[in-house]
Amino acid sequence: MKRLVLAYNPVSGHAAFKRKLDWIIKEFQKRNCMVIPYRTLRHNHHFHEFVREAAPDGIIAAGGDGTVHEIVNLVMQHGISLPIGIIGSGTSNDFATYLHINDDFDAYFDAIAAGSTRAVDLGRVGEEYFINVASAGMMTGIAHEVPSRLKNALGKFAYYLRGIGELPKMRAMQFHVKADGREYDFDGYLFVIVNSATVASLHDVAPCAAIDDGKLDFLAIRKGNVPQLMRVGTELLSGHSVLENPHILHIQASSFEVTSDALLVSDLDGEAGPALPLKVETVPRAVQVFCFT
Repeated sequence: MKRLVLAYNPVSGHAAFKRKLDWIIKEFQKRNCMVIPYRTLRHNHHFHEFVREAAPDGIIAAGGDGTVHEIVNLVMQHGISLPIGIIGSGTSNDFATYLHINDDFDAYFDAIAAGSTRAVDLGRVGEEYFINVASAGMMTGIAHEVPSRLKNALGKFAYYLRGIGELPKMRAMQFHVKADGREYDFDGYLFVIVNSATVASLHDVAPCAAIDDGKLDFLAIRKGNVPQLMRVGTELLSGHSVLENPHILHIQASSFEVTSDALLVSDLDGEAGPALPLKVETVPRAVQVFCFT
């Protein structure tokens, strides 16, 4: 019988996952899998001890991008070599969306029970890892500023509302980027360094991004006037690639160093990260993730 630790966030998204717990256990029991629930806390310093005592065959992270981020970091920092599954139940579930996990839970649970995995790259900033995105600049801290009550009531729309309110305040900053030895200088508003093509609930932001190619994709919005910025926003919201837009800088590389003339704090998978300057490295095929065959 396969043993799985289910690390679930009781407050992510609409805080509704707790009501699905019995269904999850039932579905895995049907597949001859034992579920060992772990309720995440504000701090999960002893999670690695729980995992080692449970001796599972895999870990499932149930929550939003922040929950997945924390589980990935705990696994990496404590040398736990176990595959990770994802049940997206947060306000934003970008990595799960990219993998189409939430499209068909029956098929995904089958894949977990069968042990179907895929090696996935990670990004690393100092001692911290991210699985999907690192960012900094205007609007990138919205996830920390939107009240939980608003996020639970409006979901992803809460982020868009907050972002629209920031547009009149946008001021360009100077950035310097070193990417695999190449150097770039530009005036812009924000940048994202992505592992997958889904960012901030937007699909195909970087269609060429791959989660197992040993590289990350850097995208920045260059300085422009309001109509030009609105065009970028329209392309993003409509699900179209923005890589050909002249106000987008796109760089693909395995490592980046980013500095700015502004005092900026980074964001890693929706969680507060370190202040710039930012040094980002790709860790190729760092974790195994349960995926469809």
